[in-house]
Amino acid sequence: MTTAQEERTAEDLKALAERAGRELEDASALEILKWAADTFGSRFCVTSSMEDAVVAHLASRVLPGVDVVFLDTGYHFPETIGTRDAVEAVMDVNVITLTPRQSVAEQDAEYGPKLHDRDPDLCCRLRKVQPLEEGLTGYRAWATGLRRDESPTRANTPVVGWDEKRQKVKIAPIAKWTQEDVDAYVTEHGVLTNPLLMDGYASVGCAPCTRRVLEGEDARAGRWAGRAKTECGLHL
Repeated sequence: MTTAQEERTAEDLKALAERAGRELEDASALEILKWAADTFGSRFCVTSSMEDAVVAHLASRVLPGVDVVFLDTGYHFPETIGTRDAVEAVMDVNVITLTPRQSVAEQDAEYGPKLHDRDPDLCCRLRKVQPLEEGLTGYRAWATGLRRDESPTRANTPVVGWDEKRQKVKIAPIAKWTQEDVDAYVTEHGVLTNPLLMDGYASVGCAPCTRRVLEGEDARAGRWAGRAKTECGLHL
């Protein structure tokens, strides 16, 4: 990255993100990621919940060895940890695992057991939001696998936008994709996916707060089922 790029202010980056969001709206996922790689280089990363490795795979095609950031909350399904380990072993990426400040046992000691049942927003903040904010400190831009078709709250996701909370450029290269597009890419490229997706789970999060979806439900219906909560806070 050039000195000029390093000296970009948050205001400059916000303007850059908003302009890129307009100009890249009709671009392919690879074109969007190539723009990110060319613009930010090593100051760009991909975040992955290890539901699948589609965005990580796409990013590795334009930026081999790209950092892939994974949040190990301490509550993941074994299948999710296994997917992370497999991605690290077979893909041309650098997996970086972030952990919360407290272990589950330490959190239980301070807040009481099963905080996720009593105050899921606080649990998500402690085990996801805070670790990600700290883990993204060295980056200017980050990519996610958000898609507009996943839920009403994600319907207006820009392909490139501004993350006001973290003061970073936020990239959603597959925002316009459908589940059929994802499935086709996985099949064509042999991309790793979480085994739980073949077992009735349409969206994979922490084990205590995730269930299988029912026929006709949207992909996010299995997360925090029975609550008004639909997002962990990473994307709000």
